[in-house]
Amino acid sequence: MNVMEVNEEAARERLRTENPEYRKWEEEHESLEQTLETFEVQRYLTPEQEVERKRVQKLKLAAKDRMMEIVRRSRSGHA
Repeated sequence: MNVMEVNEEAARERLRTENPEYRKWEEEHESLEQTLETFEVQRYLTPEQEVERKRVQKLKLAAKDRMMEIVRRSRSGHA
């Protein structure tokens, strides 16, 4: 890990304990990841399952974006 990665991980660790919003988005992200894993083990998806998989992927990305925004705000002192 380089210094930037270490600093970012330290910021995330601090936010996990101090910021309920960050914790909420991180839990949501993990839940969505688990949902996606259920799709990955299936050999074929129905069209409905494929639509749901894409929806979950978008929600997971949105959760990650919110987490990263909170990290950026905390670094600039606006958390």
